[in-house]
Amino acid sequence: MRKTAPVVLICSLCGGSATAADYPEKPIRLIVGFSAGGSADIGARTVSKKLGETLGTTMVIDNRGGAGGSVAAQLVAAARPDGYTLLWGSVGALTINQILEKNLPYNTQTAFAPVGMTLTFCNALIVRNDSPIQSIAQLIARAKEKPGEINYGTQGIGSAGYLSGELMKSMTGTRFTHVPYKGASEILTAVLGGELQVSFISATAAGSLRNRIRVLAVTSANRDPSLPDVPSMSEAGIKGYDATFWYGLLAPTGTPPVVVNKLNQHLRAALADADTVKPVQAQGLNPAPTSPQEYAARIKADYEKWKKVIGGG
Repeated sequence: MRKTAPVVLICSLCGGSATAADYPEKPIRLIVGFSAGGSADIGARTVSKKLGETLGTTMVIDNRGGAGGSVAAQLVAAARPDGYTLLWGSVGALTINQILEKNLPYNTQTAFAPVGMTLTFCNALIVRNDSPIQSIAQLIARAKEKPGEINYGTQGIGSAGYLSGELMKSMTGTRFTHVPYKGASEILTAVLGGELQVSFISATAAGSLRNRIRVLAVTSANRDPSLPDVPSMSEAGIKGYDATFWYGLLAPTGTPPVVVNKLNQHLRAALADADTVKPVQAQGLNPAPTSPQEYAARIKADYEKWKKVIGGG
């Protein structure tokens, strides 16, 4: 027994190394928590296509929209941790839903092995072209003069626009009235019709409507490439404001670190590829590669941040 045990151990280690070296040996299923055709889906398809090419395999997209991305996250959390089922995750599914939902069937901190952040995006704060509000400073001053009288529209509680507005309120001590809408087109109609005084919409949508709206600021920490002449909220007067949102790649917890690291290496290469960068930036998405450790830290930090803003923690 003493002679054979070391041999068994060595063979076990060799077998594990061989498996990692050969990964992937079959197509990889990427579960996307959004319906087909939107910017999140386009970003996932564009990045995963290049990722599959660099890995030498096929990335199979499986759209599982619903519950703010939680349906997809739950599927991956329960999947076999072998690197063949991955999640295209979002701030909503991985942080916001943890705060808003009492009985979420997974815990982000324990259910996943973060591979790396992929893309970021921001919102733009807009008013009508003929609005008397010319700047963030004027907006804040007016909100303090008339608490609750200024309406802002978003795509619902937990959406990027909602979070952007709640962060603005918490950092400025102001009170706005939140009005939820079904989609971006309804929000724009409400702004143009005067039903809403201000609103948050995607930076790309704002960029295409400059002849009809005035863009006061973008919600990211720095200026967004799609609106280079528009200041960030921090530049515009709310110092330290940052409502930057992201997508990222995750595997089920227990996935071998060597597989996670290999995925991260190839993900970084995909995000640096010019043929990948151009189409995602056209969707208002900016490549933002990280290490697995950096992505894990970002998820945790964003959970704590948004819990203070919307969860009272």
